[in-house]
Amino acid sequence: MEPFQKPLTTSEEKAYLEAYKRGDEKAKDILIERNLRLVAHVVKKYQGLHEEQDDLLSIGTIGLIKAVTTFDQEKGNRLASYAARCIHNELLMYLRAKKKTSREISLYEPIGTDKEGNEIHLLDIIEGSGEDTADFYTKKEDCQRLYRYFDAALNEKEKEVLTLRYGLFGEETGTQRSIAARLGISRSYVSRIEKNAVEKLRECFEE
Repeated sequence: MEPFQKPLTTSEEKAYLEAYKRGDEKAKDILIERNLRLVAHVVKKYQGLHEEQDDLLSIGTIGLIKAVTTFDQEKGNRLASYAARCIHNELLMYLRAKKKTSREISLYEPIGTDKEGNEIHLLDIIEGSGEDTADFYTKKEDCQRLYRYFDAALNEKEKEVLTLRYGLFGEETGTQRSIAARLGISRSYVSRIEKNAVEKLRECFEE
């Protein structure tokens, strides 16, 4: 496998994005090629699944291509941050389609949508505003923080609901309805508990 090309600088990225916007397909190819390293970074989070590495890299590359073709630099974000999310979502759709969602990706199950209609996942709440997303996906520290906050900030009922909802600690992931039946409470109450618990964790990371 050939080594990845060096990532684009901020100024280079801007220039190629502007060229692609004017219809330069070569600029598009360069944006894709110089961000392939990011695909490998994101795919690392899925190690341990019963999937071929080459398959995951191929699917991740599709996500990267989608990111390059839909990226809007006027929103002020770097392409890498946007592309990492697109790669991540493409991999999730692939895994769900094959019905192989497992414990390793339970934290990526959707918990709602943002104002633009994009899915929000439990692990999204631990992203730092100043951290490069590509680096974020290669670290385990934030996951460890999540579990520390889980124990320190949540009450027993909140821990129980999140454990069952997101398949933590060896449990199977469940719907709000199935959890409500298991705990003998209403689905709406489960929803409130889940929402409050996630908000507590979000606040821990923002402090």
